[in-house]
Amino acid sequence: MTRIAVLGPGGVGGFLAAALAHAGDDVTVVGREPTVAAIGDRGIHLTSALLGEFTARPAAMAQLSDDVDVLFVAAKATGLDAALSRIRSQPALVVPLLNGLDHMQRLRERFATVAAGTIRIESDRPEPGVIVQTSPGVRVELASADPRTRPALERLAGTLEAAGVPAVVGPGEAQILWSKLVRLTALACTTSASDQPIGFMRTDPEWRQALEACVQEAAAVANADGAQLDPAGPLGELDAAHAELGSSMRRDIAAGREPELDAIAGSVLRAGRRHGIECPTIERLSAQIAARAGIPPPSF
Repeated sequence: MTRIAVLGPGGVGGFLAAALAHAGDDVTVVGREPTVAAIGDRGIHLTSALLGEFTARPAAMAQLSDDVDVLFVAAKATGLDAALSRIRSQPALVVPLLNGLDHMQRLRERFATVAAGTIRIESDRPEPGVIVQTSPGVRVELASADPRTRPALERLAGTLEAAGVPAVVGPGEAQILWSKLVRLTALACTTSASDQPIGFMRTDPEWRQALEACVQEAAAVANADGAQLDPAGPLGELDAAHAELGSSMRRDIAAGREPELDAIAGSVLRAGRRHGIECPTIERLSAQIAARAGIPPPSF
């Protein structure tokens, strides 16, 4: 049986840990002491539009010293360094599910084998050990630049599928990372700057223009960075999303938490600077979001 650890049992990590543990997989969550205590006492209670409602009981600990086959890194980018201090072993395979791009280099400085991973999900953790996943559209994508890693990724995708979580192995790291980031940047920047859901972006002429500009700017950077993306794809996904869809960045600002502005919009702006591509709409909205959140704008 594949031994799986999940670092950061929040909306994403908690969902995966609960799904895998409920399916009978060997799962350990790694997190802060209060969260670990709550999960140890009560398990993870998942209410999911995809999987239904149940309580799973993965192992829980504040530090990981044991060897595992797979470590999912599901901490937020703003807390990545603190989260990594809890890992004292060398997992056979590390799969981050963070937003943005810059975490890949950070993790490769620490671990021997790191593959790219993304997850598309609308999920939140209202309290430790309680996960609410509200949209049935979930998908995990995995990819690696090293072909020797592909068999392990195929097995991992199969494990996720068996747990009811749709998963595929994609064509390349740049493709899967940018496919999510282009869509997420447009969603996060517009909903967080306006404090309105995606339905408002689609119907208000000014914000519709900003939404389309974000997609086009980010897609141009993505294609310069090695992906092959038609802006019509992510824009079509946003047009098809339910009208009340927001973003974790918008929720973080509303809750007084530090948003992942630098990890999301900052990743696009820094890559754009490397390739000589201007992103004026993303830059403008990032400044507005930073002012709302009381944080510095992204560095690029």
